[in-house]
Amino acid sequence: MTENSIQLPTLIATSVVRGAEQGDSHGGIYLINFAEQEVIQVVDWNASDIDFQGRGWDRGLRGIAFFNNEIYIAASDELFVYDRAFKIQRSFRSTYLKHCHEIFQLNNHLYLTSTGHDSILAFDLDKQAFFWAIHLSLGEEGPRGIAYDPQGINGPGGANGPKAQNLVHLNNVYADQRGIFASGLKTEGILHIGNGNVVSKMVDMPEGMHNARPFRDGVLFNDTGSDVVRYVGRDGTQIAIPVPVYEVSQLEHAELADGKLARQGFARGLCVINDRIIAAGSSPSTVTLYDLDSRMEIARVNFSMDVRNAIHGLEVWPF
Repeated sequence: MTENSIQLPTLIATSVVRGAEQGDSHGGIYLINFAEQEVIQVVDWNASDIDFQGRGWDRGLRGIAFFNNEIYIAASDELFVYDRAFKIQRSFRSTYLKHCHEIFQLNNHLYLTSTGHDSILAFDLDKQAFFWAIHLSLGEEGPRGIAYDPQGINGPGGANGPKAQNLVHLNNVYADQRGIFASGLKTEGILHIGNGNVVSKMVDMPEGMHNARPFRDGVLFNDTGSDVVRYVGRDGTQIAIPVPVYEVSQLEHAELADGKLARQGFARGLCVINDRIIAAGSSPSTVTLYDLDSRMEIARVNFSMDVRNAIHGLEVWPF
């Protein structure tokens, strides 16, 4: 399959800048037109006319979803709603939303990872309110989930709700008719949340993964620790495609690329175009289209060589 034989998509991406200080850009929101090889920054998170203090400015913008012609984008501890002109319409907070990473929309529900509280929160898109949450943990007998009210006090931590411990580092959530699938750096695999809030391990996976989700007859994820995008099928199929790596001389702030603060090749941000084509993000801010069947790169767009600048959220632009 060649670039000319498919319709190249337009994607929306968020980026974060590791180690940025107030006054610097903390990333933003970008529209990436692969057909035109064009990138438009539609929101500069540092230039936005909001009060950054207490609004997750230090964490940048994260997961992306869509509902009723509006765009939902999460910051560290707040859910923002933008119109199609990227003007903020409203925002929502919960005591238990902390260090949010990815979000996922299914029907009229939006699911958010609350990494700081080891929880998945649910937001009712019709009622515009948080209404359910589940605290996830790993024990000797396997994974466990305790449901609670994110707007109330009945959390697993008692009157104060679940403590902010970040033990499993949840960084992704996906949902379909089978239930909710959550994963993170230390979940040791994808956790399935089913009827009655029963939590089970769907599949064992390596530590250091991002964006893990069911796909085809297997799982698709950014194997961040190995600098590859990886698909593993139940039939034993193994596909691993390396993310782009640049010459050190091309990098900005290359002296910081020691892995402690930032590094290039950090794979994060993943979306499915169709059953064969996927898009994946990496640092410095690069989004690449891959053909899984041929295991080849189709197209690539880079919009920063600053090694601190990394892709976070990534979705197909639906408008």
